[in-house]
Amino acid sequence: MVLQISPMEMKHFYDIEEILSTEFDDFWSSSILKDELQNSNSQYFVALINGVVVGFAGIWKAVNEYHITNIAVKKDMRRKGIGSSLLEKLIEVVKSKNIDSITLEVNFKNLSAIELYKKYNFKQVGIRKKYYNQTDDALIMTLFLN
Repeated sequence: MVLQISPMEMKHFYDIEEILSTEFDDFWSSSILKDELQNSNSQYFVALINGVVVGFAGIWKAVNEYHITNIAVKKDMRRKGIGSSLLEKLIEVVKSKNIDSITLEVNFKNLSAIELYKKYNFKQVGIRKKYYNQTDDALIMTLFLN
């Protein structure tokens, strides 16, 4: 398995759109993602295996920090290091900008994602009540870079 992390292009969007509703979390719709691709403050990356999109991740800049908008990996490709590779790419991009921190929200039920973020030294700094679908709480986690 040769994994490649590349900037997301519109040609990748159509691959992602096709499987977004069944393979990735249901918090984001394809229209939201398409809007994000047009946002000059956002950067998105895809994880490719043999040219096939198996995951994606995005960040956007907000003043002096970056916010991880999403990291998603196809269900049948999870636990293979793809999420870690995407997260490492996002951290690399932010470090290159001399920014102080990266923040994200994660569903409190998503224990595997929480463990991934903890592995990279993200710390829980708060909670957003009923953030996901007005039901599940989100943990706010931040990686302090300086």
